[in-house]
Amino acid sequence: MRKIIFFLVLLFITSCISNKELVYLQNDGKSQNLPIEVAESFSKPYRVQINDILNISLKATNPELVEMYTTTNQASSAQQTSMQNLYFNGFTVNDHGNIRIPVLGELNVLGYTIEEIQQTIEKKLLDEYLHKDSRLFVSVKLAGLRYTINGEISTPGTNILFQDKVTIMEAIANSGDITVTGDRKNVQIIRKVPQGYETHYLDLTNAKAMQSPYFYLQPNDYIYIKPLPQKSWGTGTTGIQTIGTIITAISLITTTLLLTGNL
Repeated sequence: MRKIIFFLVLLFITSCISNKELVYLQNDGKSQNLPIEVAESFSKPYRVQINDILNISLKATNPELVEMYTTTNQASSAQQTSMQNLYFNGFTVNDHGNIRIPVLGELNVLGYTIEEIQQTIEKKLLDEYLHKDSRLFVSVKLAGLRYTINGEISTPGTNILFQDKVTIMEAIANSGDITVTGDRKNVQIIRKVPQGYETHYLDLTNAKAMQSPYFYLQPNDYIYIKPLPQKSWGTGTTGIQTIGTIITAISLITTTLLLTGNL
């Protein structure tokens, strides 16, 4: 009986999820003003990849001059930002790295920055179709930053955040936070690159995670939150839950021993 109780106590100690496994971006008890270097990827401009969706807006002194180069009425589409509208009204980069713009035709944008694409479109229009006195204004943006998150997260699925820079912490918060049984020390990020895919792991309980180039997401990143071992053990995620499980186990064992006459 003592061995059984010892085993249950040991199980209690090992099965509870500690506070260190739940708190984000800890600095090991050092200065609260921990200096963090900006990740290198934050300072580098993003280069467009296949399946990205671009939102291109053209304006001029005379709106009729640029109306033929757009896919929809810009005045109405500016108020529509759903994923469906972005897909149908935006310019999707095809498998060859091109987008198709009315009148201008196909334009290769693969590997270019947003600023470079903007300059290319503006130059092509002014050189071939419009006059300089038309006061052309070209705006090119990624149609939101799309990411997919799965695993031990409150709201798994594909989401879009309409901002230029998104951290993994913002993506997690937007998806309802990691569950109690989610492994914050081993968050997997799968990123599409020109050569294929890269996989990286982040320890989000460590403040040094902010120095990683994967701390800032890129379009179409896939995030997977693995479960902690405690989930499969089924002993409870908090101390109270674990105590309840152990008490139930002890009661069951005691009853069995009494019935068999071995106590």
